[in-house]
Amino acid sequence: MVLAAGLGTRLRPLSDLVAKPLLPVGDRPALAHVLDRLVLGRVDRIVVNAHHRADDVRAFAETCGRAIAVSEEKDLLGTGGGIARAAALLGPGDVFVWNADVIADVDLGALSEFHAERDAEATLVVQAAEKGRGPVGIDPHGRVVRLRAERFGEEACGGEFLGISVIGERLRLRLPEQGCLVGDGLLPALRAGATLRAFPYESSFFDIGTVDRYLAANLGWLAARGLEHWTGQGAQVAPGVRLERSILGQSAAALGSGSISNCVVWPGAHVTAPLAGKVVTPNGVVSSAA
Repeated sequence: MVLAAGLGTRLRPLSDLVAKPLLPVGDRPALAHVLDRLVLGRVDRIVVNAHHRADDVRAFAETCGRAIAVSEEKDLLGTGGGIARAAALLGPGDVFVWNADVIADVDLGALSEFHAERDAEATLVVQAAEKGRGPVGIDPHGRVVRLRAERFGEEACGGEFLGISVIGERLRLRLPEQGCLVGDGLLPALRAGATLRAFPYESSFFDIGTVDRYLAANLGWLAARGLEHWTGQGAQVAPGVRLERSILGQSAAALGSGSISNCVVWPGAHVTAPLAGKVVTPNGVVSSAA
């Protein structure tokens, strides 16, 4: 289950132009990177929910070359409600849940085995942090004993929840028709004595929930491939322009003279050098708060 129905409020004005899951990261939309990980993990049934700019999400699903079912929500149901609504499309059993705005190299095969070998209602992918840090606390046995501000046991270390998890069938059946997966699903389960496990994740990951983080995800995409810059098909770079840690999308144009550094230029957009630390859309330049 790919959760892709959010409004993308913190990403405005970018999310006013494109649904958040379809923002370009490197050479593809963010959602395409998530789907690649699911296919690599041999997930054979994929459901994506949609609300904000749902037509865009549906059009992508129909043309991306993957077998994807779209669960469209007329009213925004929340992360827990979205999973509950998609029950028939998902079928019975445990389900992977992946936030569409998170890009990470999670080994889904290893995650599935980890979850199957432990008696847990859910397994959360967590990057470890110091004790008390992050929204998740973990005990010495790998059990989740703190979630948000609530504590359920003695904590050995903290952690950052990636927004990727396995939700067991028992917990799925108790999810509300409308509500949050964490607040209305995982926390009530912990209060009732359920066991939630933390699957350790040690690599980098990117959450594109803000303009700053979106820009960082694109620069991370370049760095992971050892690229100084990337240009899409049909992109044009004027003779006096230097691209430095920047992405120039398909049919985009870099004009002027000087460097374009730490920038993401969307397909079809025109940018004039010099420029640094910006996202450039066909509608204009968007500044990163950093």
